[in-house]
Amino acid sequence: MTTSAERSASPGPGPERDPGAPVATTASQAVARATSPEYRPMTQREISQAVWALVLGLFATMIAGTVVANALPRIMADLHGSSTDYTWVATMTLLTMTATVPLWGKLSDLLNPKVLLLLALTLFTLGSCLAGLSHSPAWLIAARGVQGVGAGGTSSLTQVAIAAMVPARERARYNGYIGAVFAVSNISGPLVGGLIVDTPGLGWRWCFYICLPVAVVAFALLVRTLRLPTERRPVRIDYFGAVLIPGGVGLLLLWLTLGGNLVGWLSGTGLALLLGGVATVLLAVFVETRVAEPIVPPRLFRDRTIVLAVIGVVATGAVTVTVPLLFSQYFQLGRGETPTVSGLLTAPMVVSSAVSANLAGRAITRTGRWKGILVAGALCICGGQLLFATIRAGTPLVAVCTYLALVGVGIGMTQQNLMVAVQNSAARSDLGAASGVVAFFRSLGSTAGVAALGALLGNLAASRTGHGLVAAGLPANAVADTHGVPNLATLPAPVAAVVRHAYGDAVGHAWLCAVPLALVGLVAMLLIRETRLATTNEDVPRAAGRQQAAPSR
Repeated sequence: MTTSAERSASPGPGPERDPGAPVATTASQAVARATSPEYRPMTQREISQAVWALVLGLFATMIAGTVVANALPRIMADLHGSSTDYTWVATMTLLTMTATVPLWGKLSDLLNPKVLLLLALTLFTLGSCLAGLSHSPAWLIAARGVQGVGAGGTSSLTQVAIAAMVPARERARYNGYIGAVFAVSNISGPLVGGLIVDTPGLGWRWCFYICLPVAVVAFALLVRTLRLPTERRPVRIDYFGAVLIPGGVGLLLLWLTLGGNLVGWLSGTGLALLLGGVATVLLAVFVETRVAEPIVPPRLFRDRTIVLAVIGVVATGAVTVTVPLLFSQYFQLGRGETPTVSGLLTAPMVVSSAVSANLAGRAITRTGRWKGILVAGALCICGGQLLFATIRAGTPLVAVCTYLALVGVGIGMTQQNLMVAVQNSAARSDLGAASGVVAFFRSLGSTAGVAALGALLGNLAASRTGHGLVAAGLPANAVADTHGVPNLATLPAPVAAVVRHAYGDAVGHAWLCAVPLALVGLVAMLLIRETRLATTNEDVPRAAGRQQAAPSR
């Protein structure tokens, strides 16, 4: 017969277990595992220390992706790089991070998550050292790829580690810190890079070296403080999935980032990337439905909460990274500000995102309710993007900063709390894979947003520059390459004024095209069904309850 403990642990009846799904850990098994001689539960003090170590490591790896934004012109000049090299250096870290996130997440379900996290930090540190020692664009591009692989590991495994240490309801508070790290690193990176390049005695190589001390300190603290329970499970690695998923995603991301710039969208090369990526992803889906331990378990997408949360993550991810990219061009090219001032003008978004992430996390921990916070955050993002669409070259900077702050509030309330919803719905045995899926789609949304809106802004600005030159009676070739990034300091004053006006007006029209995605994210969060957050790590998630073996009689 079913014991009272087993009945209380289960959240309720559900459909019969999928015979192909792994049996999830029951509450009694979790208690036995946690109290075994091999594992001693962490105290609250130890958890706090470990979380801060995780925050340090995540900050070091995340800021590395954006710190080169304002330094790239100087880097390419020193290394004699081309426009193609420029694009590869800027996107390689994001590409490899996005492609490898699901692999790291699934490996954490099979192997020791702490060891994997330390390995990811080591790879990131190695990539940063190699990047700082670069003597050619090819060397730098390869080093940035290694950085991205390590960053993919920390992005995914940090969430797994927090989920293993604290229950879902408490997890929301800690995830507020993680949300603040994402916001601060993504938005402050370009400012830090600009300051490093402009500071005498440093130079662009310190854009890579500056992350090393933080990563080393985080590594040492994690070795000393982090202690995670590890289930003894047969290790069956999905080698085909490990190759096909990053390969297919990588080809599609290359098509997104290079299309319309270095290659035509539907040119021979463009079609090869697109069709090759689609075919590889379809083959990966076929493989994942037939292996014992898939990298991305298809059963995750049978859960309504996980599917809707993934849609919401894509929408918020597209905004988080794209905002600093587009507004750095708006402030510098549309308003004539310096890189340092441009970075400072995005501070309202950094502050509001960090504050709202922490307040939202504490509110969820206190009340256990999270859907209302997600919906409110999605409304802030939609409203902010609609206001972005009204921005023109003459819009008061106070108004622009206010719009940025509103979007920052929305990002802080949604991004990490979607992770809480997914982790609460996933079975314990799928916790790493589910966390990896969320991190993957967040990175995918960021990459797609950067590629699509960046290309759109460039095309709009080029078109408006051409029309503006003709209207002002200036030569149409006054700007040598209207599709390139202009250097306003080298242009005659009348021509520079045309370029500034073109970029100042183009950014609003670009954001108007992004509003539908924000609305899709809002609808997804409205449709999410709120479930009870587990108050202890021995509580079995609803998804686990669906997959439990029938009790013995």
